[in-house]
Order: sequence, then C-alpha cells, then structure tokens
Amino acid sequence: MVAGENHDSGIAAKLINQGIIKVTDDHRQPSILPLSNFDRLMGGFPVTIFYAYRKPSTGDFDSIVAAIKTSLSETLTHFYPFAGRIVRNSATGEAEILCNNAGINFMEARASVPLATLDFHDQNQSIRKVLLPVLPEHPLSVQVTGYTCGGFSVAWCFDHRLADATAFIKFLNSWSQIARAEQVSSVAINHDRSIFRPRSPPLYGPSVGRTYTVCTMDDILSMPPNGISQKRSYYVEGPCLERLREASSRGVSKRTRTEALSAYLWKVMARACGGGDSNNRCKMGWLIDGRRRMAARNHDDSMSNYVGNVVSIAVGEESAQELKHRPLSHVAGIVSGAITEAANDGHFLDLIDWIECHRPGMMLPELLLGLRVPALVVSSCHNMPVMAVDFGFGRPSLGMFYSTVDQIGAGYVNLVSSGREDEGWLVSTFIWPELADALESDPDHVFQPITADHLGRSQRNFWTQAQLSLQIRPTYAAQVHPN
Repeated sequence: MVAGENHDSGIAAKLINQGIIKVTDDHRQPSILPLSNFDRLMGGFPVTIFYAYRKPSTGDFDSIVAAIKTSLSETLTHFYPFAGRIVRNSATGEAEILCNNAGINFMEARASVPLATLDFHDQNQSIRKVLLPVLPEHPLSVQVTGYTCGGFSVAWCFDHRLADATAFIKFLNSWSQIARAEQVSSVAINHDRSIFRPRSPPLYGPSVGRTYTVCTMDDILSMPPNGISQKRSYYVEGPCLERLREASSRGVSKRTRTEALSAYLWKVMARACGGGDSNNRCKMGWLIDGRRRMAARNHDDSMSNYVGNVVSIAVGEESAQELKHRPLSHVAGIVSGAITEAANDGHFLDLIDWIECHRPGMMLPELLLGLRVPALVVSSCHNMPVMAVDFGFGRPSLGMFYSTVDQIGAGYVNLVSSGREDEGWLVSTFIWPELADALESDPDHVFQPITADHLGRSQRNFWTQAQLSLQIRPTYAAQVHPN
C-alpha cells in the first residue's frame, strides 16, 4: 500500500493533509504516568471507533476540519496523557505513559465516493477501505474523511492501554462539547493510577486464576486457526430487544436487555459453531466496568471522572447441546449468574492482586487465546452516550467499533445504543462466517444488516445534557447493567 493512500475495489481514500495536534499553552514538565494493573492487561490492543455523518446544513469540509482540530487541542488540556507516548521503562521492561505533549496524529483525507455507496454491513468492504495507515508510535490517531456527497466520517484509533471505552467516550463527548462552544466543567479529570494499588500482601481467590492466564507473544502468534473473519454491522430494533427480554424473563426475575440478547446470541452460536458432538462446549464472556463497584466500596467520587482502564471479564461455559435445547430464559439465567459472579468489588480487587503477582509479562483472559472451545465476547456500551458526539454539524448517523487486527482467538460483539426513537442498538461484530450466516438467516430477523438506509434515519435527543456533562457523575457505563 502506498503511504497515505488506500485504493481498493474502486474506493479511494487519499491523504490530503497530516499533522500533529498538541495541547495549547502546555506549561507542564514532561512526566511519567505508570500504567495501572488494569492498563497492563490490555496489552496494546488497537481499538477503532468510526462515525459517519450526513452532509451538514452549514459549513464545508474545511470548516468541519478546522472546528475539530481547534477543539481537539483544547480538549487535550484535560486529557493530556492522550498527547503523550507509551514507552518502555528501561529498568523494569514494562510500558508506561510519557506525558510529553508529543501530540496526536491527525489526518485529513478525501474519499472518491459518497457515503451511501459504502457497504457498512461488511466492515471489510467499507471502514477498512477508507482508513489510512496509522503511525504505530502514536497511541491515538484521528482521521477525518470527506465524501463526494458532502458527508464526512471521523475515525479514532487508540491504544487500549490509554483508556477503556467508558473513558474514551468521555473524551469524545468532552471534545464535542468544546467544539460546540459549550461550557465544560472544571472538575478535574482523574488520571491517577495509584488508586488501584494492590493490597499488601496481595490476595486473590481461585476464580481469577481460572479466568486469566499468563502468556507470551508466541502463544498469541500461534493461536490455532478458528475461521473468525467476518466483520459485520447490524441493527437490532428496540421492540425486538423488548421481546427478547420478555422471553428471557419468563418465570424468573426480569432480565436486562444485554442478558437477553446475549442468551439469544449464545443459542445461535451453539447451533452454528458448536458442532454435533454432545461433548462440545461453548464459552461467552462479558466485559464489565468496575468503576461503580470500586467507587461504592471506597465512597470515592473521583472514580466517576477516572480516565484509564477499569475493566474485567465475566466468563460462562456450557455444553452446546444444553444451549441449543434449553429455553431462552434458562440460558439468560446462566448469563446472569456468570455476570453476577464478577460484577463486584471483590473480583476487581482480586484481579489487581493477581496481575501484581504475575508481573512482568503478558496476561489476558484465557478464552482470548482460542483454545479448547469456541468463545464469543460481548461488550455492551449501550449506557454510554456513544452517538452523542456532535462537533457542531449534527450527530452521527452511524457509529461502529472496528478491529484493525485480522486474527483473534474469540469472536467479538459490541453493543451501542443508536440514540433513535425505537431505542434500538447498533451492533459491531467480528465473528465466524457460520455465525454471521445463522444470524442473517434467522426467520425472526433479530440482527438486521446495516444498509445505506440507516444513514438517513433520524435520531432523537436521547442523551440529556446532564448525562453528557463532566459535572454530573456518569452511569459508570456498567457494561452489562442496566437494561
């Protein structure tokens, strides 16, 4: 690939300008911000968030870029580690954040097609084709792309060691507020990793050791082929989510939307990927935000403004036959039980200590290595204002998570609230072809492929100003609760 260009099947995204955006009037001396144990667990995994915006009623592409760049520089004043570099400590060999205002890589690009011609259902045929190469030394890169229709897209690729989804969405919404010249609270963003110090002596139970494992880069590079190749985007309508929740709650306590959709996914996965052997099993994992759990224990309000990683994973395992043949309410009960086991402060304290006892080195959830049984990870961002990122030119029509990696050990599903009247969800996936085919051929049409029609659907003012303000405590994006 020619540097700065992406030519593929008639779609061309061409770099027209590239530069570095820094904190304005930064008087801080360069400093080192050590990673927390939660940060170390992320291993430098790249995450991309892609937004598509319709043509604004006022302003051309140059004015859009100017507004985004100017406001980004101001926003970095509050999120200054994002403008630094992730370096390796020569004494310990471990990564740390060098806060030196080296700046964010900012790219302006032009695509030779209108937005509506992109096949957003197949991310490999849309997002992948308009993303330009990023510089690996930059932990955060931004690409703004203009299209022939007058619409534009904004893509962010960030190193997961910087922050989790909760923190990064806070960054994006603060940035868009500043772009709209709205007042942002002076309440300080908390970057202090020392609040997650391990206990002395470290102490952890057996459940963390069953979930996580120590590994090497060779282990990751030698993961067995698993066929996961389809990066697809779907829409799940709000009434459909409610029907699933009602079916999942039959005869039991009311399940959440995430639990209900997870139960449905797990059953379809067992049919599509579980095989015919009665001994075959399937795993599912759910990412859990620990902010609310840790804050409640310590009565610590600063946790609400913490920018970094506070994520663990809950894991469930069941026989494929059991998943296929038991009712949705039974499978939802398994989902709820697995989540409950990890969604507490004790689990997060144990995880901090387990990581401390296994430093240095690579650590990750065992199911991500793709060993023994097929596994699917669900990340629910539906409580976060993901679709409220308005730089003054209107809210995005589509927002999707995308993975730039080509091989992973477990399937991945991300759930985002659409912000639309029906309260449906946008779903980004990286899954097996068999699972994609099963979802799309299901007569209930739960997972509807994203089409160009979704670019034209209107949004309501789903997220209130209170939810967007840094002044108000967020919902902690409890990634599996509520709803």
